[in-house]
Amino acid sequence: MTMQVQEASVIWPAANASAIGLKTVFVILDRWQMAAEQQMHVLQLSRSAYYKHKKDPSGASLSRDQLLRISYLLNIHAALRTLFDNPENQQGFMAMPNQHPFFNGATPLQLIGTGDFGALYEVHKHIDGLRGGLW
Repeated sequence: MTMQVQEASVIWPAANASAIGLKTVFVILDRWQMAAEQQMHVLQLSRSAYYKHKKDPSGASLSRDQLLRISYLLNIHAALRTLFDNPENQQGFMAMPNQHPFFNGATPLQLIGTGDFGALYEVHKHIDGLRGGLW
């Protein structure tokens, strides 16, 4: 029996979810210029697991929480691609200070980089809201 994980409009077969999700999210987080330490926090990976899976994500076995985190990150990326036509804004928005009351001058990367799941959810919700939340 194959378990499926569904959250924020992403469905993956569990057997491939870890490797596919990690490989894609590592590329996105690098393009956002998120520091390695922040990536470890947001993905809830130990230092050794982070470097091991970054080199070869095929052996990764992630928890449901980690898969949900990947789902939110992928959906943030998709929302940014919908909002912006140019790669500079698609990739740079997450590192820009934001004056919206929720962000209070912080960058989205600073908030999600803490590893707090609630912050990741709220950043997703706010960015999705910028494009009208029509998914």
